Amino acid sequence: MKRLIMTAAAVLLAAGSLPLAMASGPGHEEHEHAFSAGEPGDPRAPSRTIQVTMQEGDGKMTFVPNHIDARLGEQIKFVLYNSGELDHEFVLATVEENKKHAKAMEMNPEMEHDDPNARRVAPKKSDAIVWKFTKPGRFEYACLIPGHYEAGMFGTVDVK
Repeated sequence: MKRLIMTAAAVLLAAGSLPLAMASGPGHEEHEHAFSAGEPGDPRAPSRTIQVTMQEGDGKMTFVPNHIDARLGEQIKFVLYNSGELDHEFVLATVEENKKHAKAMEMNPEMEHDDPNARRVAPKKSDAIVWKFTKPGRFEYACLIPGHYEAGMFGTVDVK
């Protein structure tokens, strides 16, 4: 019971310090979500599909590819495949937002994501995100499970 209360407190504390895009779950459905990298796309009409493989080995954790160029207004379906032996996640945001979210993940490493810009993928499993890039700039996709980012598990999307 004490662990459940501590976990709930950590989640509530973390949700209060996260960008609106990251704060989801009970009580958040009625809020308008603002996303730094754009908006959820229409799964019926992706303009391009990119497979992103999550992997680990030789003391490193990586995404392949680790850089993507996108056009302003482009919609991309990211097919996420975890070829590794550990859970990994894909969180699409700014570097600053991912740093904030990583701190929350340190307090609750088993945090599940229910946001259009984030997925946790189990070993040897796949998932997908459809995203429309409506804002120019450099964005980051990262695995924020403690230790994974530090092992090299991040990539960039340049939107022009």
